[in-house]
Amino acid sequence: MKTNYRSEIDGLRAFAVLAVILYHAKIELFGQNFFEGGFIGVDIFFVISGYLITSIILKELVTTGKFSFKYFYERRVRRILPALLFVMLVSLPFAWIYLLPISFIDFSKSILYSLGFSSNFYFHFSGQEYGAESGLLTPFLHTWSLSVEEQYYILFPILLFIIFRYLKKYIILILIISFAGSLGLAEWASRNYHSLNFYILPTRVWELLAGSILAHSEIYLNHRSKNKILNLILPTIGFFLIGYSFLFFDDEMLHPSIYTLLPITGACLIIWFSENNEPLSKILSFKPIVGIGLISYSLYLWHYPIFAFSDIIELTKDDIYKKILLGLVILLLSIISYYFIERPARNKNNNFSLIFGLLIFIFLIILVFNYVSVENKGFEKRKHISKIFKKTTINPGDLLSTVTGKNFISKNIKFSYSPNNTNLILVGDSHAKSLSYNLFNRTNMNKYNFLTSIYSGCQFILNVNRVNKKTLKEFPNCSSKTQRERQNFINEKKDSIIVLFGRLPLILEEERFYNPELNKFEGKMKDFIQNEDKSLNTIQSRQQNIANNYIKTVLNLLQNNHKIIIVYPMPEVGVSVPRYIFNQSKGVFEKKKYFTTSYEAYKKRTKKSFKLLNFIKHDNIYRVFPHKLFCDTFIENRCLTHDDKSIFYFDDDHPSFKGADMINDLIMKEIEKIELNKN
Repeated sequence: MKTNYRSEIDGLRAFAVLAVILYHAKIELFGQNFFEGGFIGVDIFFVISGYLITSIILKELVTTGKFSFKYFYERRVRRILPALLFVMLVSLPFAWIYLLPISFIDFSKSILYSLGFSSNFYFHFSGQEYGAESGLLTPFLHTWSLSVEEQYYILFPILLFIIFRYLKKYIILILIISFAGSLGLAEWASRNYHSLNFYILPTRVWELLAGSILAHSEIYLNHRSKNKILNLILPTIGFFLIGYSFLFFDDEMLHPSIYTLLPITGACLIIWFSENNEPLSKILSFKPIVGIGLISYSLYLWHYPIFAFSDIIELTKDDIYKKILLGLVILLLSIISYYFIERPARNKNNNFSLIFGLLIFIFLIILVFNYVSVENKGFEKRKHISKIFKKTTINPGDLLSTVTGKNFISKNIKFSYSPNNTNLILVGDSHAKSLSYNLFNRTNMNKYNFLTSIYSGCQFILNVNRVNKKTLKEFPNCSSKTQRERQNFINEKKDSIIVLFGRLPLILEEERFYNPELNKFEGKMKDFIQNEDKSLNTIQSRQQNIANNYIKTVLNLLQNNHKIIIVYPMPEVGVSVPRYIFNQSKGVFEKKKYFTTSYEAYKKRTKKSFKLLNFIKHDNIYRVFPHKLFCDTFIENRCLTHDDKSIFYFDDDHPSFKGADMINDLIMKEIEKIELNKN
């Protein structure tokens, strides 16, 4: 049974890959990103892959009663590995030149996991959120989808062969039940395990199985739709559903979930109902569009690392013309790799043993290089990188879990406890987390019980919810229920010392920091803090709600005989400090050439925060002012981000190892005052 080439599927691939590229390009027109749903292009790829792979397998089984696993996996190797390894190989010199040590480690790990067809698991367990700003600096984040497909290619042929051999009559029923089960799992997981749901095969396989069901139906019916009216109308409707998803979905939606049925249905309508004379098929079969579809795999491979490295070195700097030029470079490289890498590798006349041997050789080069990178701490001794950049792009709080074995991103945890020791409880968001490792070591030395109530992206304020601005959906780790649980955890221990630290200006202003001197803006907030019934409609009402409940939270702690150390806001910068200094200095740090920010900008940004914190007065409240360490000290009316030996930030607003050490010096001085007052 011959497999017929369908040019409209390559056309569909073209629109899918262009949507993904435009999504990652983050191009804005009139302040609006018109392709916020472009990530759905990956889901369209899954449907196409499911359709084509199932067609290949079933046609061979139905025709011959047998299936050549050797030939099938040979074709997958020819299709996937040559271009992938080539892109990885080309990326290594750029990583060597431009990546800081910690970033190099992450880069190398992502490649190693990708070589093992499991980068989707790596990105989930490393906490990398797809679509987040940080993800744009991870050159091989896009390989998560390749890993999902590779896992499918490995498992599905085996399972389908067994089902065909022993349960042949029930193939379509099993496919439909599996489709429904996976979709149901995705719908549930999208509300409970967002990251895991996004990255893993079990919650993605329904998209692949949608294509499988189409392929099975076509083979056993020996045709697709023959209804001319439906063939005329439904492909256009399908294309409209996909286009609507590209334009109106965004990365805050539940995905994959029941909502994702919209573009998946659209892709299925095009695959099943399109025919040669139908209008949409003519558009999708237009040669330039088909040409983009043919090179879509190379386009997908090249675009993300190129965008990532350009962001790392700030090549485009939100310049739309430079991004268009970068797009042309991506197109050129994709054409080259298609004609000189993909096509020769897929040509059956070229000896597979020779190709496979060459692939193994390149595979080992990449494997060894990246393994050595991880073992050598991201090649931290590279000559063109100054020592000051070591450990500057890692949250120092992350080390606490490696020492104690306890992950505390969103948990209340007792790290150490003895009934005779005073309790020291560090409470707050990721800013508090940055202090935790250093403070843990200090408290152990001074015989304090170290406890934490640290929830990433969530300060401790009773009676509030962090919600999505559009949907008002609560963040599970920052709901009013979670806040009550934190209150109970803290108040279990009377007479404790509580350290409160968080990014208060962020939630009061509902905007990320804008650095006017660099014209740098971190991006718009997609969430804010609401009251329990989510009824506040103005920023002023929400600010007042935060202020009222923050005061109530502190008063509640005071009523339980706690001593409270309030850490005031850390000066924000607007850009990743290590990366900015690295780019400006080309990796060679220059002493006495300081990167500073405006003290006036800090005071303006934190005016409401200071007003709120200063309003709360009590004998058992102690205050720490990080800005007095950095601002208006060494340089008048400026805030330092580093000195000649250390950088004070690990990104744009969190303290680094040195920054945390400096702030904790101030905290320990306040603890000494508390102990003196006890006596």
